[in-house]
Amino acid sequence: RARELGCDAMQIFTRNQMQWKARVIGDDEAARFRENLKKFKIRKTMSHDSYLINLASSDKKLLEMSINAFKDELERATRLSIDYLVFHPGAHMGAGENKGMRRIADNIRKILEKFESSRVRLLFETTAGQGSNLGYSFEQLAQMLNWVGMDERTGICFDTCHAYAAGYDIATEEGYEKTFELFDDIIGIRKLFAFHINDSKGGLGSRIDRHENIGKGNLGKKAFAPLINDPRFAEHPMVLETPGGDDWYRKDLKELRSLIKPSKKR
Repeated sequence: RARELGCDAMQIFTRNQMQWKARVIGDDEAARFRENLKKFKIRKTMSHDSYLINLASSDKKLLEMSINAFKDELERATRLSIDYLVFHPGAHMGAGENKGMRRIADNIRKILEKFESSRVRLLFETTAGQGSNLGYSFEQLAQMLNWVGMDERTGICFDTCHAYAAGYDIATEEGYEKTFELFDDIIGIRKLFAFHINDSKGGLGSRIDRHENIGKGNLGKKAFAPLINDPRFAEHPMVLETPGGDDWYRKDLKELRSLIKPSKKR
């Protein structure tokens, strides 16, 4: 499917993202997937964790289920030779931001310790900050990364919709430059490994997590030009999470590719 769309990077779910139970991936299926990555020249592959997982939960049962599901996510990504496992940090659900962030970091560290041989890098996703979701500020993300303390196994996936909804004005070139200067100062550009490219239904600082097709939202098409042409991110995977399915993906890809400067064509 990625090759049909002309892509050399992709993101998948390795299990149903809205269910706790997941079928086992057989050895033959895993081998075929790895072979197809090479066959179709997919340069970078990401998986996204289940939407049910909440590593910040103070509910013991939910937290146990979340930890077990996340371990399964990492096991699957490892077997499939996926590069990055992207995850929403979690929601504190009233327990408080600091306590929630500490719980997330502690759980991620413990999980990584159990998967010492895995080469999958875990990427905290920037969030919109809707509800009690954590990870909406660079400061929060930096703090959680610091608490995990496994620099070589963690990083950040930057979601354009989420960042804008969280208050980072990347809609203009000036705002883009300021945002990534701030990111570098607080987290470090070297910790940024991937992007989710989405327009935003919500306005700047709205905290609304609603993706929109490229050029149809409050960011607007031109907002993506600085990112698409930034040499620092030329090798970073950039994946769409826009609504509408493959037909709209083709339209969104066409819009984004039209922004690439001739010398930047890839």
